[in-house]
Amino acid sequence: MSVRVEFGIDGMDCGDCVRHVQAAIAAVPGVIDVEVLLGAEKAIVKAGAELDREAVKHAVDKAGYRVRAAGGARRATAGSAAGAGGTASGAARDASAGGAAAVTRRVLTVVALVFGAVLFVVVVGEWLGVIDRVTDGMPWQLGLALVIAGGYPVFRNVVRAALARRVISHTLMTVGVLAAVAVGEWATAFVVVFFMRVGEYAESFTAEKSRRAVRELAALAPSQARVLRGGEERELPIEEVVAGDIVVVRPGEMIPVDGVVSAGSATVNQAAITGESMPVERSAGGKVYAASYATLGSLRVAVQQVGEHTVFGNVVRLVQEAEAKRGRVARLADRFSAYYLPVVLAIAVATVALRGDVLAAAAVLVVACSCSFALATPIAILASIGASARRGILIKGGSYLETLAAVNVILLDKTGTLTLGEPRVQEVVGFNGFDTDAVVQAAAGAERYSEHPLAEALRSYGAARDITAGEPEEFAALPGRGVRAVLNGVEVVVGNRAAVAGGSAPASTGAAGERLQALEDAGRTVVLVARGGKLMGAVGFADSVRPEVPQALCELRELGLTEIELLTGDNAAVAGQLAESLGLRYRAELLPEDKIEAVRAYQAEGKRVLMVGDGVNDAPALAQADVGLAMGGAGSEIAVQAGHMVLLRDDWLMVPEAVRIARRTMRVILGNLGFTTLYNIAGLSLAALGFLPPIFAAALQSLPDLGILANSSRLLQNKTKSTAPPDTRG
Repeated sequence: MSVRVEFGIDGMDCGDCVRHVQAAIAAVPGVIDVEVLLGAEKAIVKAGAELDREAVKHAVDKAGYRVRAAGGARRATAGSAAGAGGTASGAARDASAGGAAAVTRRVLTVVALVFGAVLFVVVVGEWLGVIDRVTDGMPWQLGLALVIAGGYPVFRNVVRAALARRVISHTLMTVGVLAAVAVGEWATAFVVVFFMRVGEYAESFTAEKSRRAVRELAALAPSQARVLRGGEERELPIEEVVAGDIVVVRPGEMIPVDGVVSAGSATVNQAAITGESMPVERSAGGKVYAASYATLGSLRVAVQQVGEHTVFGNVVRLVQEAEAKRGRVARLADRFSAYYLPVVLAIAVATVALRGDVLAAAAVLVVACSCSFALATPIAILASIGASARRGILIKGGSYLETLAAVNVILLDKTGTLTLGEPRVQEVVGFNGFDTDAVVQAAAGAERYSEHPLAEALRSYGAARDITAGEPEEFAALPGRGVRAVLNGVEVVVGNRAAVAGGSAPASTGAAGERLQALEDAGRTVVLVARGGKLMGAVGFADSVRPEVPQALCELRELGLTEIELLTGDNAAVAGQLAESLGLRYRAELLPEDKIEAVRAYQAEGKRVLMVGDGVNDAPALAQADVGLAMGGAGSEIAVQAGHMVLLRDDWLMVPEAVRIARRTMRVILGNLGFTTLYNIAGLSLAALGFLPPIFAAALQSLPDLGILANSSRLLQNKTKSTAPPDTRG
């Protein structure tokens, strides 16, 4: 029998930290498996029947991190997160998403400016001899202190990696720092440290965004429930609600549990959980989910699951764990360093052994570990990230550019991603001699005071066609069915078949019945309109495809990405119609865990997966995918945070553009690495033979830097194919 124990971990801020903690805990006796989650700041340990918790704590402490006390302030779960009244404001989330994007753009701009300024000062300073005069007059103790203070976090990770017998990209740069210090080149050493810290800062910033995504997602969970006990309604914390309780949900409130409706009826918006584009009607016997909303009507719900055991709680858990389960892509610089560093060290040792020249060996280390290698990847990534942000694509880390360049499967959400995410009138049909304008006029008048999304779409449709809706003399909502109103002294009923039949109008017979069935088979949500007990007609609603989607899909296929599949929580009829029109495969009626399993299935086949989505229900799949791309303009804050890339405006042409940017970036990075490698080979040869003294080896480092800058600057050029207008929202 095994046990599963969670430990909160403080002090992790990068991928290397995760690997250090994982290795430390895995070495504890009795541990079978361990997953370390950077975003959730915790370790999930699977062990035998007993686990020595103190041994785990000691192992983590020895690795340089700290286990939080049980119940620490940072810990948050779906069942216990605070949320005022158990509701969240959509407007606040939209503002938060926009604010997060703006802050990120400002941070990237500041980093780029500082990066360029430092590089300019160093290069020009070397050319003019200013750097030499400054370093010559600097006490070596001060220079050493500055280098150690500036590079301490990086040096610490290099030491930990060395103790674990691993080589990372910073290992090579650290050797270069040591070599520069050995020959008194403090400026060179400090510049190498600076560029290492830029990369560390970017990774730490991304990690904190991931942590915030988990905290904000947990905060959306219901915290209170109105429970019927002893014939009285009682407000209870969600932790005190148990299976079998009856929860009362009033109009406009969030449903706090997963369960089955025992009484009442309501229109329920559960798009955040299932991805269905249209609200659904729920009455006795219907299934409802926590974190969905009863927009019209009231319900009594028999509780089945609470807190972290609900579908929404499962979304929180999946977002936390997907990062650890996703196959990580080893950094290109790490792989390069693993082969390159031993070669450099061997040449330096051979130089001492064969020629007895220590200075020549130092020159070998300095020239091999020049700033150009430190610049080769990060400056290309920085240029690409900056240029992409100006085009409306926010990229959260350079590793995702590498991965996106190699994707071969694309999975797509439907509602709000391929479509606009709101119902629109697609077709109006008149029966019994009524024309379509009369149908719309009667329906819009009856729905004048309804808050239902379909009513709003109907009113907008009528207004766009200058159809004047009348003022109802009476109005009544029919929960779960539709509305009833009196217009000019005549009763008008708008709703489903049950609503119309209740108004004594025939619901669907003969030719009318066949026409209604055809509308439903086409994936339309159908609303009937009856006037004075006579069926006037029907209105078919559906979500609309974004106008640029067909062209974007065509461009993706031109890039060789032909394996594209639609994953949606909507019903099969709606999904099938959309998929057929766009030439896609599809899976319908999926919950969040079904989407993440679809991603994992492709990954198990060795495929690289790009997931495109916009909602809370897409967040686990976005996090699990090799690259998750969130539609940020209208998408939920949770999807924006869970995604690895974000479109700052909902322009689908930016999806193929992101792929092109990633592929261009990888070509530039490979060119940079190839150039600096050839340069270093020449430098290594000259240094080993004694033709290149250490001081000149350090001075010549500026030349490959300029080559790297020139090559990487090509990424700043706007080569986008998108025909979308520029984003002028500010």
